[in-house]
Amino acid sequence: MSRSILEEARLHPAIREHVATLHADIVAEVQRAVAAHAVVVVGMAQNPFPKRARRALDRAGIGHFDLDYGSYFSQWRRRNALKMWTGWPTFPMVFVRGQLVGGAQELEKLMASGELQRLLQAA
Repeated sequence: MSRSILEEARLHPAIREHVATLHADIVAEVQRAVAAHAVVVVGMAQNPFPKRARRALDRAGIGHFDLDYGSYFSQWRRRNALKMWTGWPTFPMVFVRGQLVGGAQELEKLMASGELQRLLQAA
């Protein structure tokens, strides 16, 4: 599967650096967390779905590292950088062993099928 992303050659040279560095700090922070932890949940305040994913992991006894960025009223522009980077449109963004597995619903499906345990056991 290939995701359509505007080629760098299609960006005017005057804006390339701006595009490349806009909110790059938030993406780098998530990348560092994903590299350092087996399970990472990226969410935002006031959104019930990150809480749902975290509770499911807690019930299963699966440790996770959590990052939250703003709320419905703040930091939406910064969160957009994560959406553009991953292609995932909503929060939470759940990463398992460096792989984006989706949000709360997708996580629950992986847990129910036993796939999450297989992902965690794979080295």
